Amino acid sequence: MSDVVARSGVAFGSLYQYFPDKAAIIGTLAERHNAVGRDCVRRDLATVTTARDLHPALCRIVDSYYEMFMREPVMRDIWQATQADRALQKLDADDMAVLSGLLSGAVIRIAPDMPSATVATFSGLTMTLIAAAVRHAITLPPRKARQALTQFKSMLPHDLAGLT
Repeated sequence: MSDVVARSGVAFGSLYQYFPDKAAIIGTLAERHNAVGRDCVRRDLATVTTARDLHPALCRIVDSYYEMFMREPVMRDIWQATQADRALQKLDADDMAVLSGLLSGAVIRIAPDMPSATVATFSGLTMTLIAAAVRHAITLPPRKARQALTQFKSMLPHDLAGLT
């Protein structure tokens, strides 16, 4: 908290008026960055109009997330902090639910007859795996990260045939 006060020039009392502790600051930053990530996912999934569009869209999501974290290194620290703090884990879980919902919406557009439970499971697993792959990649040197993500993207589903 003293680092935040020193960098912001805000008095300690004023800072505590808005943020009672470090977790509150991290939570606010996480919410802002989660909103940026959701906008990227929404944009990438908007192009999905046929089953053939799904794989390229998922690959763009992987690349967008990785690039976002590489452009904004503080986001890596925020993302890791949300994993370490039990109160902040809910923010991460809530964000994952939104991301899964966005993917579910795209899947329903291209496969309206697919059972909702199947869509929900597919979407939740896919977004969780994307997050895990990107979290792993940001810990690697850039060349190894790109190799890992290229291999991961080749493992993403190319169609929905195996889900029914």
